[in-house]
Parts: sequence; structure tokens; C-alpha cells
Amino acid sequence: MADPATKDLVLTVACASRRGIVAAVAGFLAEHGCNITDSAQFDDLANGRFFMRVSFRSETGAAAEALREAFVPVAEGFGMDWAIHDPAGRMRVLLMVSGFGHCLNDILYRWRIGALPIDIVGVVSNHLTYQKLVVNHDLPFHHIPVTKARKAEAEARLMEVVEETGTELVVLARYMQVLSDAICARMSGRIINIHHSFLPSFKGANPYRQAYDRGVKLIGATAHYVTADLDEGPIIEQDTVRVTHAQSPEDYVSLGRDVEAVVLSRAIHAHINHRVFLNDARTVVFPASPGGYASERMG
Repeated sequence: MADPATKDLVLTVACASRRGIVAAVAGFLAEHGCNITDSAQFDDLANGRFFMRVSFRSETGAAAEALREAFVPVAEGFGMDWAIHDPAGRMRVLLMVSGFGHCLNDILYRWRIGALPIDIVGVVSNHLTYQKLVVNHDLPFHHIPVTKARKAEAEARLMEVVEETGTELVVLARYMQVLSDAICARMSGRIINIHHSFLPSFKGANPYRQAYDRGVKLIGATAHYVTADLDEGPIIEQDTVRVTHAQSPEDYVSLGRDVEAVVLSRAIHAHINHRVFLNDARTVVFPASPGGYASERMG
């Protein structure tokens, strides 16, 4: 049985690189009765930025809010962008899908067994294809059709859903509509998209056809944060699958489904566990802490 006086927490830090950051963080945690259980750091020498993620256990009853208050002077001394997270808290996630459901199905399965510990606040779609699937999971389904003439109205409704549900992360699980610059700016760093190519190759529409026309031997998928520039956002996760000259564009689509689903789920896992740090147009993605991939159920 867990000791009620202990509490597992995560500290994330990003700041200008300078001497003494690690010592200051470790010293603070030790002074406040905390034991570091996992730590990762990266010093980007090219742009002078430092990133750190520390999992620790409060062993003497210090609450998260008290630690946050006490850490302020340390953070101010180094100009840190920082947060102390409670990993037991579940991020509120809104899923969006169009006509392809493989990523949606994969996320729902991982959510159901606890491999993705999130609170799914609903599913938005411009089609009715997956309404029954979503409702059968006891989740709210929001049908928001999108046409050129009514795009602004559709996005206004989308933002209403985001606000009403307290959405913290939007996941575009093969949602095939381009979001406006205004939404991208408003939700910066909080929208993850899966693109069915190994970016920066084959941006935009029909990437599998583009890949086939170029005769590639590898196809892939990329999960990235959404920005106003189409398929240009900071990359979180990527993977590939091998193809041959004998396969058709339709084969590419089938082979790519599994890669897309896995890559998107990995990216969501990294984001909800506070392992992703924005670093200009790139990201720093730290590995999961020990036990970080454990599911509540095996299947």
C-alpha cells in the first residue's frame, strides 16, 4: 500500500542555458523532502536553451501547491518557463476525425485499456461515419459539417466545444480539414496532427500518391503540432514502413494505416506525460519514465 504522505510529481523546466541549473533543482527538491526517481535533460548548444524533466516523489508530505509556491524564487533566478505536474491528473482531450477511422479506433482502444490515460471529452467530425462507434463508447459526438461558405461558422462551433468541455489538447486523428490561422494561433502547442508521410517530404494532399510517383522505398507518418503553415509544425514523432516497386498507391494506404496509428498514439503519450518541449521550430522529446508505458489492463 502506498504511503499517504508520498506523492509522485513531475517538474518541467525550459530556460537559457547556464551553470548551476541542475544543482539548483536537485538542491531544492532535496531541501523540501523530495526524492528524484527519474531525470532527463538536454542542453541545446546551438541556441543556448536548456530543457529538463524530473520525476520525483514528495516523501515528507509536501503538497504540489506548496512546492510550486516555494519554487518561484529558484525559477525567477534562472528565468525558467516551468511547471510542476501531477501525473495522476488526466488531460482533457478532444478528438477530431473525418472519413478514415483507424487512428480514432486505435486511440479509443488504448484509452479503454488505460495505455493512454486521458479524459476524452468528445469527438468532432465533419461526417457521420463514426457517430455510432463514438456513442457506443459513451462519448459525446459533435457533427460539425464544413463547407467553404460556412467554414467560419463551423470553426466558431468547434471553439464552443473546446471551451465548453475544458479541452486541453485537440488531436486531429486524420481530420482532413485545414484549420484557420486564428485557431492555430489560439491553440498553439495544443493541437496534434497526424500526417501520412515522413515530413518534410510529401506535404499537403495525397502524400501516398506523391510517394508512389517518386518511387520511394520507405513511406512514413509524422505527428506534429499544428501551425498556420500546413504540415510545417514542430515534429513530435515519426516512423516508417518499407515498400517496393511492386506495390500500388492503394497498398501504400493500407501499409500506412498501422504506422499512422502508432505514431499518433506515441505523440499523444509524450504530450500528456509532459515529455515534449517546444524548441523554436523543433521539439525536445524526452523518453518515458520507468513504468510510463504500463497499462491499467493488458487488453
